[in-house]
Amino acid sequence: MDKIQSWEEAQNTLAKWKGKKHTTVFTNGCFDILHAGHVSYLKKAKELGHKLILGLNSDQSVQRMQKSPNRPLQSETSRSIVMAGLESVDLVVVFNEDTPLELIKALKPNVLVKGADYKIEDIVGGKEVISWGGSVETIEFLDGYSTTAIEQKILNQKS
Repeated sequence: MDKIQSWEEAQNTLAKWKGKKHTTVFTNGCFDILHAGHVSYLKKAKELGHKLILGLNSDQSVQRMQKSPNRPLQSETSRSIVMAGLESVDLVVVFNEDTPLELIKALKPNVLVKGADYKIEDIVGGKEVISWGGSVETIEFLDGYSTTAIEQKILNQKS
């Protein structure tokens, strides 16, 4: 199985996993510059089930977030390859919408995970996951790691 899949391929993969009673965990993000905070977060997310699905913001989706005029720093293809190379990630699915709601509804994961900077009731897709018997979890971030901070450090060194 290729770890980078379209929505339709991912739905088929999840059906197979659920047929084997695997608990599927979903998280999402840009993952523009992979750092220790990301690796720690994804490892903890994977520990909540058998299979970790990563919803990756497309380039257009990242640009609409207006994190920085330079973002994304890497293309969605590059980011997908990097994320698929991680041991903790079982599947990468790119989404172009502003939020992963439609992808979450299509894949119907057992567990939805976001960083602890979110309130559970504010997590996009949370009420949907709970409605089909799943759970919503938050994970603490490693202090001192931020893609925005790394980007600023790089930009400031250019001056």
